[in-house]
Amino acid sequence: MTAVDTNVLVRIITNDDERQAARAALFLRRQDRVFLAKTVLLELEWVLRRGYRYTPHQVLAAFRALINTRNVEVEDELAVSQAIHWYQRGMDFADSLHVASAGPLRSFATFDVALQQVAQRLGVGKTAAL
Repeated sequence: MTAVDTNVLVRIITNDDERQAARAALFLRRQDRVFLAKTVLLELEWVLRRGYRYTPHQVLAAFRALINTRNVEVEDELAVSQAIHWYQRGMDFADSLHVASAGPLRSFATFDVALQQVAQRLGVGKTAAL
């Protein structure tokens, strides 16, 4: 199994460097299994949003395409799926991944009032205000 860096995925998704995008896509197709770490997905969302001005809808489409690729394995798939669901419903992706990774049996403490409000609106786990 091969783990990939964010830049490999960015090349494929954005096709901003056609040569590297083709090399990256060919490389991934040739792998039996490809591992996507949660941290890579976290960075990928940030790069697509901030660097490439992708909308949440475009980011979600990219995530779904990656996750549904036959040879891709995602770290902590349940937490990532939950985070993507909350992101789709309006929560910041980093926040959603942090809260989802904490799991349903733990509360998530934060000073972030906006996170607390969105979590409450969505009925997301337990967030503790500091």
